[in-house]
Amino acid sequence: MDDLLVLGFHVPQNQPKKYRERMLTINDLTDRELRARYRFGRAGLEFITDIVRADIEHPTKRSKALSPEMQVLIALRYYATGSFMQVVGDTVGVDKSTVSRCITRVSTVLASKAGDFIKWPSEDRKREIKNGYYENGGFPGVIGCIDGTHARIQAPAQDEPSFVNRKGYHSINVQAICDHEGRFTNLVARWPGSVHDSHILRCSKILEHLELTHKRVEDGIVLGDSGYGCKSFLMTPFMRPTEDCHERFNRAHTKTRCCIERTFGWWKKDSTVYILEYVFTQKRLAL
Repeated sequence: MDDLLVLGFHVPQNQPKKYRERMLTINDLTDRELRARYRFGRAGLEFITDIVRADIEHPTKRSKALSPEMQVLIALRYYATGSFMQVVGDTVGVDKSTVSRCITRVSTVLASKAGDFIKWPSEDRKREIKNGYYENGGFPGVIGCIDGTHARIQAPAQDEPSFVNRKGYHSINVQAICDHEGRFTNLVARWPGSVHDSHILRCSKILEHLELTHKRVEDGIVLGDSGYGCKSFLMTPFMRPTEDCHERFNRAHTKTRCCIERTFGWWKKDSTVYILEYVFTQKRLAL
């Protein structure tokens, strides 16, 4: 080594690993400020962290491992803004690669637990939903409203043309059914943007379930727009109403069914659906 020094070579020595200073200080933020940054208040952040904690917590604190709270905040910041990972990393004081790992880890766990929260209602819950929809829109017997919405994605490497929707951008056509309170009770998020809503329904398990268990109006009905075919359990508006009763039906139908459109609006506003884009384009999960 001395000979190398004499010849002018720099011999690197073992240096302690340097860590970037992390800048997250959520304890200094109000609920309003937290919502502006992460789309959730303090209680919501704690709830989400508790859901994923056991699956993302590092067994040791070696190399200053990120806490579950920090990982969730990083993922939510990305979902909320859709910003570049480098920008998110600079904001919270971690490397881009760390941001990517956090998003993947948190997204995977959240998606795996979707069934705990998005589930078809029980008979008791259906009665509550019927009452709620009737109070909201005056349409009796409704247990859900169905529609599709497009979640923008990056152009995929395979089968790219099929993901271009009628508006000209790449997307996933997401089918959802919601209750009167705007909670999703069924969700299908795997079809390319060019696929029509009615085709997604025909290929879905929920259609088979409805055909088997909802043979009468008393069993509960779902409201859909004119893009769906009318069935005993799926009611759509009159295309050309000719009588007053048809007009009244359509008015009640529209007033009641707008719940699904509001729900999509809340969903996109709160998450900007970047979780779907990330999960789908990275092919990490089968939603």
